[in-house]
Parts: sequence; structure tokens; C-alpha cells
Amino acid sequence: MSRRDILLKILDLARWAPSGDNTQPWRFEILADDHIAVHGNDTRDWCLYDFDGHASHMAHGALLETLRIAASGEGLAASWSRRPGSDDSAPVFDVRLVEQPVPAADALLPFIEARVVQRRPMRTTPLSDAQRQALAAAPGAGYAVQFFESFAERRRVAGLLWRNAYLRLTCPEAFPVHKEIIEWRSRYSKDRIPEQAVGVDSLTARLMEWVMSSWGRVQFFNKYLGGTIAPRVQLDFIPALACASHVLIRPTRPPTSVEDYVRGGIAMQRLWLTATSVGLHLQPEMTPLIFRWYARAGRSFSALPEISRGAAALAEEFERIGGFGREEALTFFCRVGVSPVPWSRSVRKSVDELMLQA
Repeated sequence: MSRRDILLKILDLARWAPSGDNTQPWRFEILADDHIAVHGNDTRDWCLYDFDGHASHMAHGALLETLRIAASGEGLAASWSRRPGSDDSAPVFDVRLVEQPVPAADALLPFIEARVVQRRPMRTTPLSDAQRQALAAAPGAGYAVQFFESFAERRRVAGLLWRNAYLRLTCPEAFPVHKEIIEWRSRYSKDRIPEQAVGVDSLTARLMEWVMSSWGRVQFFNKYLGGTIAPRVQLDFIPALACASHVLIRPTRPPTSVEDYVRGGIAMQRLWLTATSVGLHLQPEMTPLIFRWYARAGRSFSALPEISRGAAALAEEFERIGGFGREEALTFFCRVGVSPVPWSRSVRKSVDELMLQA
């Protein structure tokens, strides 16, 4: 196998890294036998949830960590650096690969493709000591892991997510994102979320598809027919109770640079792959963190004043639940549990489609 073929094999695994709503904000360029450039981009111009591009920067980190793990399976050690002068909205990461003196595949390598989002309810079977210890150690130095395991804690988080979902579903600026990211009537999607992975029943899905064709319909259903209730029950409240634990990654120091958010994405991916390795599924719960990012930065994200007020109230509620202060940074929030393998999932664009076109 040629060196280029080996690099393509590594990229074919790396592309399975998670990204917000399966946006895959990266393109690849092979510059030499030992040099891959990852051209990142962000979605802040159109996606409400990509606060200052940081969600995309975390996705870049997940991609770089997945690439590193994939390279270890080929006897290569990969290291990355951000290219000087590359813009925050389009950072370029130079990845260098060298032969490992003693080849050793990373223990997380077998779980790259098995890692998947589980948006449906999971079992409430408590985490074992081994699972909890593995998750706590997964992000590595510079991060602490907080668990919300008891029924009372899960109930408080469920209430937070119930109110968070109301903001999400009534915010006009979020509507174009929600309309764009679902591929209706599909089991798989290479660049969006397939309907069957969303986590609602078929009747609710058909109603959502019809309602979400226009913001006017959404407003009518929300105002007169309780349009937010069914999706909030099915997507937020019940799954928040039906899990083993909610898990929060907290950095030991606040992020101040793109590289800090990239490292947060590395921590996220290591937690997710570790969860998979110990028999758990995972569902990200990032919108409470993102709304808190806006609130604590004093930034309005909606023309409706009540949305920003609601985000500020949610931030305070989250801080009470977690017992942390206004200034403390949060990296990643999710729920975990044991469940059947999801029937439907987002797949990915091919390596050919992700290669930078000249």
C-alpha cells in the first residue's frame, strides 16, 4: 500500500468524527507523505448554535483527535498545529505524521465507527464504578467531569431541558437551522440528521415536517395548538429521565483561543469514544451550554426580547443545578446510558467529497 493510500485510509476513519448536526466543517488536503492539512470552517453566519464558531472549533478538535487515533492504527504518530495567520472562521490545521518507534494502536481505535448518537430513551441502569471511572478519566488533564446520576438530579436536568427546548422551538432565528438539518423520510443521511434518528414517532415526524415548512405554521401551532409539547416530551423530557446519567465536562481554566476550543473538542471525542468502549450510548445536550455562552457574554441572539431573557434565566438555573459560578466555563454536556444500537444514523460524505478541490 502506498503512503498516499495509507493517508486516505486514515482520513476515511477520521471523517467519522462528530460535528454539530452532521455539518462536517472541514476539508482535507494531502500535501506530502507526512503532512495533511485540515481546512476548517464554521457555521456562525447561518447557525444560531455556533456561537462565535466555537461549536465548529470543537468539531475540528474531535476530527483531529479521531485522525490521531486512526493514524495510530497505521503505526504513525500524528500531531497538529494551527497554521499561523489562518482566520478564526476558517482555521487551517497542519497535521504531521511520523513513524512510531514502537507501533501501538490507541485503545479507542475500534470504536471510531461504532460511536453514534442515541436520541431516544435509554435504560436507567446506574453506571458501574468501572464505567464512571473510565468516563471521568477520558478527557485527560485540564478537564473535570461532573455526573448527574440520581433521579432527583436527572429530574432537575429534565426540567432545564424542557424549558430550554421551549426557547429553541419558539426562537425565530433557530427556525432556519431546524428546517435545514433534518433529512425527512430517511434512515441515513450523509450531510444532515435523518428523520428516523431524530427520536420522535412517525406521526409526530409527519406533523413536524408539515409544520416546519414555514415559520408562519410554526407560530400558529405553537400559539394555538401547543405545538412545542410533543417534541419537547419526546426529544427532551423523557430522554432526560431515561438515562443512566447526565455528564458535564468542565475545563480547569476558561478557554480564550480557538486552540482552547479545539482541545475541548478533543476532550469531548475522547469521552464519547470511551463511553462507546464501555458499552454506553451518548446524546449531546449542548444548547443549554450555548444559550449560557450567549447570556454570560451579554449577547442577544434573537429579535424577541423574551428569548434572551429566557436564556439568562436558563443560565442561572443551570448554575444552580450544577453548583458552579457565573464565571466558570463549561465544555460539553450530554447524557449516557445503555440502549439498543440506534436503527438510524447520520453517515458522512466520502473522502473524495471532503478533499479540498483545486
